[in-house]
Amino acid sequence: MTFESYTVKNGEKLRKGFTTGSAAAGAAKAAVLSLFQGEDPDSITISTPKGAELKLEPRFHDSTKGTVIAGVVKDAGDDPDITDGLEIRAKVETAESGEFILEGGRGVGLVTKPGLPVEKGKAAINPVPREMIKREVEEVLPADRGVRVTIEIPEGESVAEDTFNPKLGIEGGLSVLGTTGIVEPMSEDSYKRSLAAELSQTVALGETEIVMVFGNSGEKTAKKSGFSSESIVRMSNFVGYMLDQTSGLEVETVTLFGHIGKIVKVAGGIFNTHSKVADARLEILAGIAAYCGAVRPLIGEIFDANTAEQAAGRLLENEFAEVFEELADRVVERAEERLGGEVKAKSVIFSHNSGILGCSGLNCEEGVFESE
Repeated sequence: MTFESYTVKNGEKLRKGFTTGSAAAGAAKAAVLSLFQGEDPDSITISTPKGAELKLEPRFHDSTKGTVIAGVVKDAGDDPDITDGLEIRAKVETAESGEFILEGGRGVGLVTKPGLPVEKGKAAINPVPREMIKREVEEVLPADRGVRVTIEIPEGESVAEDTFNPKLGIEGGLSVLGTTGIVEPMSEDSYKRSLAAELSQTVALGETEIVMVFGNSGEKTAKKSGFSSESIVRMSNFVGYMLDQTSGLEVETVTLFGHIGKIVKVAGGIFNTHSKVADARLEILAGIAAYCGAVRPLIGEIFDANTAEQAAGRLLENEFAEVFEELADRVVERAEERLGGEVKAKSVIFSHNSGILGCSGLNCEEGVFESE
């Protein structure tokens, strides 16, 4: 791969990469050239939707008469992409119909649920990569000739087990993705889009009362608390972004279900809960405790705590559990401000040591969650 482009983030120079869609387009173009010109090119150049040109180095595999298989190794640059280093292959065959036909083969997932950019029953090759593959193939395809292009990812099925694909309803492999053709290293955008896709699909499957969690512990605790797994969607640190994504969807309520160390930030109006953005956990908790009547020594213990979990323990020891109800109410208030009146919010706060601490909009006595 001879594509060299860099970006600087937090003072560090990072190399960009290219998407699985770009790799698939390059592989398909190389295979078409080999099939119709009889020579295997050492390199292939494609254009990306972002305007950059990529010079890729294809690999060729055993072919038969009328069929060529070429591959391009995905290079994610300095981005920690699970597909980095995987070979994306294109099997190209002549099509008697004179049409361009695109299919998914081994290691490319099949869409089995609604709510994704590709309709149910089709290979998980997203719209932009489909257009890229078609454009690059037709650029070198002789006039009045047709081809069938089958995209394959030999290791796709095993790698897909560590992605969101199974929950999204993409079975049997990976998705061929990319909207720009270029991978921005350590970009939050692609991860946020995957979270939004999960929300969109959950709603498309009929869930109107969404439970948003930060991560694994929230998801496990929400399930143990009786919330259905079908209604649970991850938001990671991107609380505001995910609340915004409900706009236009048939969502009636959003329950923010989170550990006190994360959700306390939302009560203070912090909608990206990553520590690099803002960290006022103890200050917010101390302020609400003061509002609820906590004395100065207890407020001092909160400020001196190492973690929000430890601060919560201090409040419980001093029989100040009402702080958590107030905290939950403020989470709802902030969330509904962000939702703009379109969707109702609820909240549940838990700790690892003490379980459910408080909730708002729900009856959480004895761990039974029912709407008030």
